[in-house]
Amino acid sequence: MTPQIDDRRPRPALRPFTAPSDTPPLPQDPSPSPDTEDYDDLGHAPNGHSTPGQLTDSVSGGDSPRHRTYDDVRTPSLDDAPSGHSRRRSVLVNLERAPKKGGYILTADDPEIRRLLRRGIERENSSKDSAKSRRGFRDLVFTRQFSTFDRQNQRSYDSPFRGFFTLFWLAMALLLIRIAARNWRTYGTVFGANEIWKMMFERDVAVLLATDGVMVAVTVFGLLLQKLILKGYLRWERSGYLIEHIWQMAFLGITLYWTVYREWPWTHTIFLVLHTMVFLMKQHSYAFYNGYLSQIYRRKQLLEEKLRELKDKVPAGNPDSPVTTSFEKAAQSELRQRRRSASKGGSTNLLQEKSAISSIAAAIASGEALDAEQLEAFTGVIEDEIESLQTELRGKATTDSSAYPNNLTLANFADWTVLPTLVYELEYPRQDKINWWYVAEKTTATFGVIWVMMVISQAYIYPPVAETVRMKEAGMPLRERAREFPWVVSDMMFPMLLEQLLAWYVIWECALNVLAELSCFADRGFYGDWWNSVSWDQYARDWNRPVHVFLLRHVYHSSISSLHLSKGAATFVTFLLSALVHELVMLCLFKKVRGYLFILQLSQVPLVSLSRTRLLKGRALLGNVIFWIGLFVGPSLLTSLYLIV
Repeated sequence: MTPQIDDRRPRPALRPFTAPSDTPPLPQDPSPSPDTEDYDDLGHAPNGHSTPGQLTDSVSGGDSPRHRTYDDVRTPSLDDAPSGHSRRRSVLVNLERAPKKGGYILTADDPEIRRLLRRGIERENSSKDSAKSRRGFRDLVFTRQFSTFDRQNQRSYDSPFRGFFTLFWLAMALLLIRIAARNWRTYGTVFGANEIWKMMFERDVAVLLATDGVMVAVTVFGLLLQKLILKGYLRWERSGYLIEHIWQMAFLGITLYWTVYREWPWTHTIFLVLHTMVFLMKQHSYAFYNGYLSQIYRRKQLLEEKLRELKDKVPAGNPDSPVTTSFEKAAQSELRQRRRSASKGGSTNLLQEKSAISSIAAAIASGEALDAEQLEAFTGVIEDEIESLQTELRGKATTDSSAYPNNLTLANFADWTVLPTLVYELEYPRQDKINWWYVAEKTTATFGVIWVMMVISQAYIYPPVAETVRMKEAGMPLRERAREFPWVVSDMMFPMLLEQLLAWYVIWECALNVLAELSCFADRGFYGDWWNSVSWDQYARDWNRPVHVFLLRHVYHSSISSLHLSKGAATFVTFLLSALVHELVMLCLFKKVRGYLFILQLSQVPLVSLSRTRLLKGRALLGNVIFWIGLFVGPSLLTSLYLIV
């Protein structure tokens, strides 16, 4: 065995090595801070989703019986025979300079030093694997925080740029006054022709609200399915997984068909389609997290049964004469890598998995005699595994009532339904009480901003849209309509950008904060400073944090674990799914497939790669300018394409 040691101090070619009685483990790399956000270190599960908080190593060396491995109590093999001394004062080793600068190669033709180094390296690797598995979904941390533009956010409120925020809303007020004056002059009323208002409220408002209520109510199907899985009628990794996917497809398809059947205007359609997407993601996260925990729970039950069998066994043989069993023939690496099974989504087939648990289960099933030390070691291994599984079932819950399976209640599901997040956890940070003045403030802001959006749409967006529709209905050829294309784009460029900013503000700053306050949800980090983005991947992460976290957990890492894709391929799959969903929304709005938004969405992938080249890397100002040009031109360009072509 020739491990490389990086040491820049000169060493002699041959020297005695004195082994102390208590040799410390080999030096380990410092573990990264738990606050570090390193998504690529998340564990993966083969059942198509990332496993929350991968299980950690629970059996290690030590004097405690529950921490003794089988290797500590097994019958000694020839390779491990002592050298004839009860204690060695020194061991002869050889140090040779390695090709790598500052490195040395240590060699020793001695079984004891080989065993010492082997066990030290295995202990170090086991610690690294444990640290990595512990981080799992722990990177997706929910913390107490306010949104950036919230007046309670002291850091933003004291920002030197706070005046620009005031200026923006002052400009909006002056714009509304100008529009009202023009409407009074033209139509004799400050509301003008008011086509947008009539479109929104003249037809099917009650039907729309009833449809939305039914859509939310039927999501309780996910709770019923998890109840059946818990009681053993279904298995998540078999029929449960398939049933959930079929249900989600039916849920989406029926809702979208209903919008087409009712021939709703775009205002009704966009509301219901986006709300459907939200609850589709919520159902997916709820089902896959609890489905994973159901596997962990079943594995824990199986191990508890094996533990009872072990405790019922009567030790055989003399303690001074270890009993030889067929279990000793199992590979030693299985025992030291016993936690590998835990990273496979909570395997429930103990005899077929490759782990020490499998070997112990086989030894119990064989009925062979085990001596007292072996029973003690096996019991310790299983007890540690059960303890780790129990920790996984508890997750982030601070009380037993929130841990699995106690979380599978109607009250918990109703609470999850109204929370402004798309990633299910057993528990979230909460505040103590509701500030009703804050609720009134944000609710007023929500309806106020919606009214501003309606006025801007009526004054600046509806006229060019109506003109393009008139051109089509008049039978104007595509070539003639194309001549009007640049003018339509320029007419809608400023109002479309303004509508996009206001739509973002009313959802992520106003509406979500209302839901958060009503549900006492303390993590208000719904967005980051996306306006400072220097690349499109930064914008994708920051402008909509709830969706970003959902895609990270349930698409990006799931494609790596289930499809065994590389990180680059998983990134492309994530962008592809996002592009397909956006194009589906365009299909519902315009009732035709053109693919313009789909193409522009996928074009972000090469643009992200371009932002990491020498041309743009490190040039934050240039990257931010390119980002704002895209955001400025994109909405009006896309709308014009769907309307004219």
